[in-house]
Amino acid sequence: MNKEQKGEIIQQLTQKLNEFKYIYVTDVSSLNAQKTSDLRRAFFKDGIEMEVAKNTLIEKAIERTDKNFGALVDTLKGNTALLFAQDSKSAAKIIKEFRKDGKKPELKGAYIDTDIYIGDNQLDSLIALKSKNELIGEIIGLLQSPAKNVISALQSSGGKLAGIVKTLSERPE
Repeated sequence: MNKEQKGEIIQQLTQKLNEFKYIYVTDVSSLNAQKTSDLRRAFFKDGIEMEVAKNTLIEKAIERTDKNFGALVDTLKGNTALLFAQDSKSAAKIIKEFRKDGKKPELKGAYIDTDIYIGDNQLDSLIALKSKNELIGEIIGLLQSPAKNVISALQSSGGKLAGIVKTLSERPE
């Protein structure tokens, strides 16, 4: 690979690193060609892009980004595949599902919307993350709950309240 080709790869990786908010760093080294192809297909089906590149090229691309990848750079050892996802947990779910047959792919780390997760033990934490829309839905549900209780109480005792008002109005002064 000549210097010009390396420069193109660094430029493409830099663009993707800047573009995506959810980036996973994985190790797929012991997977055979068939399993790697199956893994790529599973990622592709969920809109996740998988890029395999040399660690030095990935590191140079990271240096050119505006983002702070912190300790994620230290995970660039051995065979590395980058996953570029549209949401925070789809890649983690696919990795976990795919690992039912073995120990790979292994999660080295992840960059999730400015937060850094290091190590394979973070996989379950990444799966449990809630998206922005899920959190908004929960907040709306919590805010609606008291109002629903008041309306329900008024509707259920509406007959009683009307009866009390009628009785009070008919009362002699």
